[in-house]
Amino acid sequence: MPPRSAGLLLHRGTGSSLEVFIAHMGGPFWRRRPRAWSIPKGELEAGEDALTTALREFGEEIGTPAPEGAPVLLGDFRQASGKVVTVWTLDAPHFAVDVVRSNTVSLELPRGSGRFVEVPEVDDARWVPLAEARDRVVAGQVAALDALAHRG
Repeated sequence: MPPRSAGLLLHRGTGSSLEVFIAHMGGPFWRRRPRAWSIPKGELEAGEDALTTALREFGEEIGTPAPEGAPVLLGDFRQASGKVVTVWTLDAPHFAVDVVRSNTVSLELPRGSGRFVEVPEVDDARWVPLAEARDRVVAGQVAALDALAHRG
């Protein structure tokens, strides 16, 4: 069974003014990569349902709870790594965050050195027009953006 994650894709506007709230992955690996943005998401914990995971991970990665509302399931999307991400969307026209306060992860830098540093899992997050987001998110998440666009 492939690893599973769940995420929450906030959106606002309609048609050509549709925007999504995406996060830039932190750490040196993602610093200069053009597709270093992602739907806020994370791995399911044992016994946790996917929507609970999506809401928890949004709070951990952005530093504020997800806005209230009734998330709508967009579907399951397979990433290049084989991981399957279950994505919900939520209309959140008034959501704003001044500063991203992400949880951190420990990385060995350089690899094999025995030296570990803490880096933010997410170092930026913002509203982006849907067309621009398609060029920024990791390739495996473009299908989730397309599913949102086709919802109407």
